[in-house]
Amino acid sequence: MKKWCLLMLIVCILTGCGVQTQDEERLSDLEFTVMDLEKVPEELRNVLEEKKANPFKVTYEDEGYMYICIGYGEQQSSGYSIAVEDLYLTSNAVYVKTELLGPGSKEETAKATTCPYIVLKLENLNKSVVFE
Repeated sequence: MKKWCLLMLIVCILTGCGVQTQDEERLSDLEFTVMDLEKVPEELRNVLEEKKANPFKVTYEDEGYMYICIGYGEQQSSGYSIAVEDLYLTSNAVYVKTELLGPGSKEETAKATTCPYIVLKLENLNKSVVFE
């Protein structure tokens, strides 16, 4: 019995147990538009309003476009912004990486709860989205 288990373990290690790796080779950078809330489809706008208090990652498709939405939840002051670090296409997916930027040390901020999020609009490529 021990030999059989050991044999199965060796077979699994040598075959990789069927684990597939994603092809992450960058095919191209993607063009996008950062959308104002007033210009996003109403259905998506409603979803964003519901989710904005907590961190979220949402995709939405409408009329040939994909919307990638990333929120960072409640922050305790104003002055936050979001930078798009990377947005690119691979053969398997669209990859997106953003970063929350805090207010600058010399920037005046208001002591108010804010909910920073970003909505990116791009051509619908019929690919899944990987948030990095």
